[in-house]
Amino acid sequence: MNRPLILTLCASIFAVAISAGAKAEVNLSDVEFSGLFETEVSFGTAANEIQKSEFIVTPEVGIELSPVTRLTIIGRLRGDIVDELEPGQPSQLNRSEASKRWLVSKHVDIELREAFIDTEIGNAFVRIGKQQVVWGQADGLKVLDVINPQSFREFILDGFEDSRIPLWTLNAEIPIGETLLQLLWIPDTTYDDIPGTGATFEFTSPLLVPQGPPGVPVLIEPLQKPDDFIGDSDFGSRLSMFIGGWDLSLNYAYHYFDRPITRREITPAGISIRQSYERTHLIGGSLSNVIGDFTLRGELGFSSDRYFLTNNIADNDGVINTSEVSYVFGLDYQGWRDWFVSGQIFQSIITDPEPGLVRDIVDTSLTLLVRRDFLNDSLQAEALLIQSLNQEDGVLQASLNYEWRSNIELKLGADIFYGNSNGIFGQFGQNDRVSIGIEIGF
Repeated sequence: MNRPLILTLCASIFAVAISAGAKAEVNLSDVEFSGLFETEVSFGTAANEIQKSEFIVTPEVGIELSPVTRLTIIGRLRGDIVDELEPGQPSQLNRSEASKRWLVSKHVDIELREAFIDTEIGNAFVRIGKQQVVWGQADGLKVLDVINPQSFREFILDGFEDSRIPLWTLNAEIPIGETLLQLLWIPDTTYDDIPGTGATFEFTSPLLVPQGPPGVPVLIEPLQKPDDFIGDSDFGSRLSMFIGGWDLSLNYAYHYFDRPITRREITPAGISIRQSYERTHLIGGSLSNVIGDFTLRGELGFSSDRYFLTNNIADNDGVINTSEVSYVFGLDYQGWRDWFVSGQIFQSIITDPEPGLVRDIVDTSLTLLVRRDFLNDSLQAEALLIQSLNQEDGVLQASLNYEWRSNIELKLGADIFYGNSNGIFGQFGQNDRVSIGIEIGF
């Protein structure tokens, strides 16, 4: 995507939104400034070394342009002394020019995280600019939450809000009777951040990375990325409604799957690896209902075109094209004072399997989240367990957060991977860590 083109478009959209209802002038009382300073040190217990020593400054500015129009800008300055999560300076070939970070050095980067205008046009709510759009509410893993790509810099250990990559988006929500229609246009061709060679959380599992015979030369070709402002745009729509105590949604997205498809070609000189992105139609929905102390919730998604690795030597490119059905069903319980307990089952089902498929046709994972508050909610303990039944691997994330002051929070955490080293989680069996940090609001 051409940076001047998208920046010119966004500036034009901002100007139109402002002129639709902006005041003649903005007073200082209309401007709000806030921010967050975070610092965290993670020590790798298996490697016996510091995994990260990071600080993050997240300033936010909000400006009331009119009674119905507000501008929000969120930035991020991040530094990491040890530079193990993204060694050197990432190429950022997966990002559009308008969404790239400014890599000041191999230790420091600056990013415009979000920059959007909220306004009303008639009875419709419109958000224009760089933003996050959240569709799914599942813990740990995703079914419908596919609008924004994800940074796997720390695999899935970061919270979704921090790991999502905001995109330049036109987001409109239109009431239609008792139903809310959301329409999305996303011209931003930015996709998942995948850790490079030598990174702490570099992907090595055969479920994600083609495995060549030992000693055979491997040539990795440059990443092929969509880059047409209009033709490669993503589109989405969602209908939300409340019927008989149930919150329901119907979701549709026509989008590029955010993780590159890795194809291989066997040549006399060795193995050639090509990476590119492919479109898919996602059709699905969600539901939730509160029944006494319980909350039932679920998400279902059907993707028309998904690509999975095969070890069938007769296959031309090492991947098969199939549709996929995935779902999550969760049950939350809040009947005990100060306790929150949640369990989930995830399943992904390949509908058109072929011989040599690397992963199982039906892939199942379970999660258990337990949280308890102490000391009048100033101390919170939490543990999230994600267990793959197929690969018999998983991860346990435990944290202890203490609100020392109204704007100061102390943090202690541990992340433990276990199980099959070929599994999605087990591949990081040597990356267990303990972390300590502090978060200060200003």
